[in-house]
Amino acid sequence: MATAKELSDFLEAVERRAFKQTAYAVRDDHAALDIVQDAMMKLATKYADKPLAELPMLFQRILQNTMRDYWRRQKVRNLWTTLLSSFGGSAEGGDERDPLETIDVEDDSDEPHAQLERSQTIKLIELAIQKLPARQREAFVLRYWEEMDVAETAKIMGCSDGSVKTHCSRAVHSLATELKKQGLDKLGITGSIAMSKSLKS
Repeated sequence: MATAKELSDFLEAVERRAFKQTAYAVRDDHAALDIVQDAMMKLATKYADKPLAELPMLFQRILQNTMRDYWRRQKVRNLWTTLLSSFGGSAEGGDERDPLETIDVEDDSDEPHAQLERSQTIKLIELAIQKLPARQREAFVLRYWEEMDVAETAKIMGCSDGSVKTHCSRAVHSLATELKKQGLDKLGITGSIAMSKSLKS
């Protein structure tokens, strides 16, 4: 196994290159630094007993996994800001689309004003979610945060598929109403009704 000094030397040697690699991938220096530090910490705490020769490959795998986690969190954050409004489209003809399969998330992360608006909206949505009844909140988070399907959510919650759809539908109605009160008119009743029809299919 690598000695403490060997591990320290390895991390010091790889840090700058890993940062450049990550910054290029995520286009955010602050996020890149967090990702690299997180990956280094994981390597030091979980794989310190591995031989020195195995560390480069292990670190790259950890770094890539940490970047994937970052992108997933970014996707989810964008999802919060577009989730309800994305269902303002037509629900004619008995459209039975799955919300998680039809949502279109736009990446405007390079625009400072968009970042500020998104972060403010996220805070409002998170506060609104906290106000939901426990079962509605659980169903909503499992479906739209964890991206589980109806059957998986039902199994975890110990209820039927129909109950999951009902909880999600009510959660969406409540969130749309609460967000409209906060001035997010585009996330209002029209969008929530369209979403509700889709969830009840």
